[in-house]
Amino acid sequence: MFGRINGWCLALALSLLAIMTPARAQLAVGRDYVPIVPAQTTDNPGKLEVLEFFSYGCPHCSEFHPVVSKWSAALPADVVFKRVPVSFGRPAWASLAKLYYALEVTGDLARLDGAVFNALHQAGGKLYDDKSIIEWVAAQGVDARKFTDAFNSFGVISKVKRADQMAQAYKIQGVPALAVDGKYLVTGKETKGFTELIALTDQVINKARSERGKK
Repeated sequence: MFGRINGWCLALALSLLAIMTPARAQLAVGRDYVPIVPAQTTDNPGKLEVLEFFSYGCPHCSEFHPVVSKWSAALPADVVFKRVPVSFGRPAWASLAKLYYALEVTGDLARLDGAVFNALHQAGGKLYDDKSIIEWVAAQGVDARKFTDAFNSFGVISKVKRADQMAQAYKIQGVPALAVDGKYLVTGKETKGFTELIALTDQVINKARSERGKK
């Protein structure tokens, strides 16, 4: 009898503890996120915008890609996810940013997005200049002339410059980096792995959503 009562009490205590203890402690400035000062205007004020700053040339971005892709595909309807390829002033990374936007123009981004990461970080490809990039893309079945025109277009070059301007405005120091609603940069200094970083980002999204609701 006492054994059953003690077992029941223990189970009740654990249940109460689970209810009272949040999945993560309250968000802390500096540890979990930093405010973006000044706050940045987003493209769609009606949505909570999440930006992923990244580069195809970054090995950590390559590891993060399948995780963030799965997560972003299941975001709530009030959240919009966008990716921003940055160069940090590196010519090779600027070419990779052009690659991203040119694939977007030709309609081949969804098909080849992961393949670019794989070519660079698993297959040992050297896609760090215009010639090698165009040759690789053509080998993937993309019309070389159509891609080259997009790759060298004013529109794509302008987007690359804009992406770097955004990285400066958001004070991005490294990638991958996630920014929420133009207001918060997720830092996750105590997170262990990308899964925890994603969970923390969900909390920052909830914070931004709550603040919108109070206005």
